[in-house]
Amino acid sequence: MEKTFFKETCCQCVASDTETQNEVLEKRGKLKKRRKKNENKRVIKSNLSFGNPNWKENPNRYYDSNKIKTTKYSILTFVPKNIYEQLHRFANIYFVVIALLNFVPVVNAFQPEVSLIPICVIMAMTAIKDAWEDFRRYKLDKEINHMCCYIYSRKDHAYVEKCWKDVRVGDFVQLQCNETIPADILLLYSSDQNGICHLETANLDGETNLKQRRVVMGFSSQNTSFEPEFFQNTIICEMPNNDLNKFKGYMEQPNHERIGFNIENLLLRGCTIRNTEVAIGIVIYAGHETKAMLNNNGPRYKRSKIERRMNVDIFLCVGLLFTMCLVGSIGHGIWSGSFPEHPPYDVPDENGNFLSPVLSGFYMFLTMIILLQVLIPISLYVSIELVKLGQVFLIHNDIDLYDEEADLPIQCRALNITEDLGQIQYIFSDKTGTLTENKMVFRRCTVDGHEFSHQENAKRLETHKELDLEDEDFAKLQQFTLPQMNIERPATYQRTMRPLRRSQSARAHFQGHTRSRSLGRRDSNQSQVAFSSTIEKDVTPDSRLLRRVREAALRTENLSPFIHMKTATSFTDFFLALAICNTVVVSTTTEPRQRVTVPPPIKPSGITLEKIHQIFQRLKLVSLSQSFSSSQSSSDLGASFSAKNTEEHLATSRGAGLQDKSSTDFGSASLDEVFQSVTHGTLPTDFCYEAESPDEAALVYAAQAYSFTLVSRTPEQVTVRLPQGTLLTFDILYTLGFDSVRKRMSVVVRHPLTKEIIVYTKGADSVIMDLLEDPGKADTNAERRMKRIKDKTQKHLDYYARDGLRTLCIAKKVLSEDDFQKWANFRQEAEAAIDNRDELLMETAQHLETKLTLLGATGIEDRLQDGVPDTIAALREAGIQIWVLTGDKQETAVNIAYSCKLLDQRDTLLLSAACSSPKRNKILCKCLSLLMKLFGFIPTSLPASEIPGPEFGLVIDGRTLDIILQGGLEERFLELARLCRSVLCCRSTPLQKSIVVKLVRRQLKVMTLSIGDGANDVSMIQAADVGIGISGQEGMQAVMASDFAISRFKHLKKLLLVHGHWCYARLAKMVIYFFYKNVCYVNLLFWYQFFCGFSGNTMIDYWQMIFFNLFFTSLPPLVFGVLDRDVSAETLLSLPELYKNGQNSEIYKLSTFIITMLDAFYQSLVCFFVPYLAYKDSDIDVFSFGNPINTVSLLTIILHQALEMKTWVRVCVVIYLTFSLIYNAVCVACNPPTDPYWIMEKQLSEPAFYLVCLITPAIALLPRFEQSTFLSLHFKFSEEKSYFSSN
Repeated sequence: MEKTFFKETCCQCVASDTETQNEVLEKRGKLKKRRKKNENKRVIKSNLSFGNPNWKENPNRYYDSNKIKTTKYSILTFVPKNIYEQLHRFANIYFVVIALLNFVPVVNAFQPEVSLIPICVIMAMTAIKDAWEDFRRYKLDKEINHMCCYIYSRKDHAYVEKCWKDVRVGDFVQLQCNETIPADILLLYSSDQNGICHLETANLDGETNLKQRRVVMGFSSQNTSFEPEFFQNTIICEMPNNDLNKFKGYMEQPNHERIGFNIENLLLRGCTIRNTEVAIGIVIYAGHETKAMLNNNGPRYKRSKIERRMNVDIFLCVGLLFTMCLVGSIGHGIWSGSFPEHPPYDVPDENGNFLSPVLSGFYMFLTMIILLQVLIPISLYVSIELVKLGQVFLIHNDIDLYDEEADLPIQCRALNITEDLGQIQYIFSDKTGTLTENKMVFRRCTVDGHEFSHQENAKRLETHKELDLEDEDFAKLQQFTLPQMNIERPATYQRTMRPLRRSQSARAHFQGHTRSRSLGRRDSNQSQVAFSSTIEKDVTPDSRLLRRVREAALRTENLSPFIHMKTATSFTDFFLALAICNTVVVSTTTEPRQRVTVPPPIKPSGITLEKIHQIFQRLKLVSLSQSFSSSQSSSDLGASFSAKNTEEHLATSRGAGLQDKSSTDFGSASLDEVFQSVTHGTLPTDFCYEAESPDEAALVYAAQAYSFTLVSRTPEQVTVRLPQGTLLTFDILYTLGFDSVRKRMSVVVRHPLTKEIIVYTKGADSVIMDLLEDPGKADTNAERRMKRIKDKTQKHLDYYARDGLRTLCIAKKVLSEDDFQKWANFRQEAEAAIDNRDELLMETAQHLETKLTLLGATGIEDRLQDGVPDTIAALREAGIQIWVLTGDKQETAVNIAYSCKLLDQRDTLLLSAACSSPKRNKILCKCLSLLMKLFGFIPTSLPASEIPGPEFGLVIDGRTLDIILQGGLEERFLELARLCRSVLCCRSTPLQKSIVVKLVRRQLKVMTLSIGDGANDVSMIQAADVGIGISGQEGMQAVMASDFAISRFKHLKKLLLVHGHWCYARLAKMVIYFFYKNVCYVNLLFWYQFFCGFSGNTMIDYWQMIFFNLFFTSLPPLVFGVLDRDVSAETLLSLPELYKNGQNSEIYKLSTFIITMLDAFYQSLVCFFVPYLAYKDSDIDVFSFGNPINTVSLLTIILHQALEMKTWVRVCVVIYLTFSLIYNAVCVACNPPTDPYWIMEKQLSEPAFYLVCLITPAIALLPRFEQSTFLSLHFKFSEEKSYFSSN
């Protein structure tokens, strides 16, 4: 049946039993209130067991339905709830109190109704914005709730289509391929014969690779379809939580037998079913209790540094307001007490009593608060929100921050901290996927102590850097062939002969990962295969290793008994481990994401194993009679070869493959004949590999390059095609997945030829090396051989790390049947355990992964992103300190730091290795004392940007960080780190990353930025003032936790140096300007009180005052805050030093605020007293006196903005004059007994009015003009000086 995304008609299919259940739940009210607080587990039973009569006995009735509601308001609650939320702002409370105070007759200064207009306008604008945002959430919720799925109905005895909102805990849901999961569902049936269901979690965490989920133990073996009506088990699991990686519980059968389950059995809401025709499960969590919804907290609210500074200045303005009101009240008391008799305007009360001077002064204090309330900028908060929306819009549409290859623009997830981008002092960066591509490319390997440099592959990768190769370069690349091997190359090898271009790389389409996308069905063809770009898939084999591998592959089947078997087994086992020690899902290029479970048929090759055996018998006689004049064994030859290779320090040339030719080229023509014969029987198609990590995919593609091709995989078997064309199908007995604690993974298989039980393990070298078998327990020859392999492999690993490669060790272990059965029983008991299950599983894994035999190691390159060195250099010039926090080993991190110019070759590295805490303290003290002697004492209060640049770099590991953080050495560590050029924290855990960021931010009181791309970077991103996520190949968890999301590290340069500078400069100047214009305007009313007996009267009409603050002077700051550019983008990028203005808060700080307030007082004095002196001896009325003051103050404030800001709006003057002319013409009796009728028209005809309007702004702005001229000349001089010094 065809399903659609949104189907209103599906609601009509709801059965009557569900309607009855919903009615009962609605009558009972909210479910959460009835749930017992002391419950720590959830009991779930099938809803099919409870009909309408006994529905009250169903324990599922207390759980949430699947209907979601993310809106904050309803039609009835919008007005009161929105008003309540807006009153959380101090400024809104202040203006509401002032407006209500104006209704008190004894203290009112204006018409009470008119005083409500400003606060009502501001709150109405905010309410409209909130209502629009909530309406959008309502529409999205409606679409999601009315999506359709199939629920089993007891009445119809079949699955019927229902809306998502009608799904309840305990319902049985049937899911089909490419369908999105409506709730958290426990998997009970899968159409896959092995009980496997594949998920794509891109809608949840952004990862495009497939995840495997298994049917609960005991349900996977059924051959018939699942019948929900026969399900009588009781499910007990943990309470809802937001941990996406953990889930545990058990299922109790009617016979009281318990079956445990975990996260591998849970299908999460929002994920998509892939490669599985049908899956059935029971709903465990629904609606807001699902893990996806519990993680959907939306963008976090952060208070920017300017906002924190602004709140302090608002309290300063409140103090200034109270001071002015106190002066007014005292002045009114003194004025009233100066009359010997009560003046005629002092009217007594109904009893004939007059107010005392003290009480009269108190009432005047309240009146002055109402009169001077505009001192607090009422429209500042709304203006800031509008400006930040405009800034976010411009940042989002910057073409330079758009990644064409990934089709991703920048995402601004936090709308309220854009200005913080211009004040960053410390950057904490991840390495893998942030500084590097996270495209793992197989570069080198060492097998059995022999290193293979893969020079041909290195040249191919170098060619990849040149995107526009000429034809002659392509011809040169085609000449990289295997020496003296005229055999037919596999398809993978042929593809590597083409130069790789940018257009060939796979694009990871992460755009649009919103809730609307995560909750609908999509076509499977839209999904992209993760970690499958051309540069990752194509590997050019090393010529020497290729021949050895092919020889070893033939000897695996006992076809060549005359050569040392251990060496042959090492090479074969090494590549078998690469091919099968993983969780890769195999699909074909013609049908991506359609899992291959049965090996495809191979065309007849025309050669049998007997034929190959006869050929090798002939080769044996020829080689014995012609080649071996000495009795040197192949193992000795391999040792001499390896020694020579090591002496060359892993820099062997292409010609190195020809050395020891006597041991590798015997019978080459006949061997080539063999492979020419078997390669005719090729597999009919190419394969795509769905890996959970890029490292895993790189190793599988490397094995494929050496013709160890992973053909198919099921939970029980894995098939590998050997170089000679033979298919080997291994029985998978157990798979121990990778985890961050063990730092390794293992697979237990049964070899199809030898029937041995083999454990293949791969993992971090720091772990595997400690798990190897003790050489002392072996015989003398084996002991020497094992020690030689371990020492040489460790030496190769050190070289790999110095080259910046990621290293993995490969090992094996052969188990006896008895040992395996004992361990398998132990493992089964751990899997069936209910309590301490995770600990027991960990114990069983550690028990198995011991006494390993080292096979070799791999070196994988994580290529540096384009533009990283230039970006880091520019950020360093801007005064930003950059720390790298990574989980990689020390040597790899240091090499990457040199490559990206984080460290210079002339820097002195301070390396900190693990030791005891007292010794650590001494080492830190010695390092600090040394730096103090070199640079002198530097106080801790000195800003980081002003610290002299030493040539030291600090490299510290995770164990050292633990000792520092737990031993009270934080201050000593920070003092040392502040004096270093760069800091690298290696082998650090996600928790350590977060702690380091918090430590620096709180102790040094600096602005911090964290940037990462993976789930392990989430805590670090959330701990910083600004968090930036990179939408790379490790999913979208970092993006979802970030404030801004970019696709490349190089975009950080323009984001900070240009947009950060602009946003800070714009907003800082706008806030200062708002304070300035309000203080300047309010002081005009304050000066007038000295001439009206501090009576609280005004010389300006109140409508003019309202529109002056709301419209006449508010538009220019808004336009400036969005569009102004004090310095061009080109200048900011060429002179990163200009970024330090924001770091030091030079535009908006306490000193600039005080200077601006003093300037506002001066300008208000000029704007008041120049018109006063001009009209001193005239007989004009009060509004005729106030109109010139109001006009010149407007001109002064607008011209002040023209001096300070590059973008300003002249139309404000026109709007003011137009409004004044119309208002004064129609206002005949607006404010009796005095009205502003025809005042503006009359004064526009007087020359004195124009003279006042010209002289007053010039006098008022003269100091500001001189200051602006001086700063402009100083800036140009500094710019030219920096330009010449840089060139």
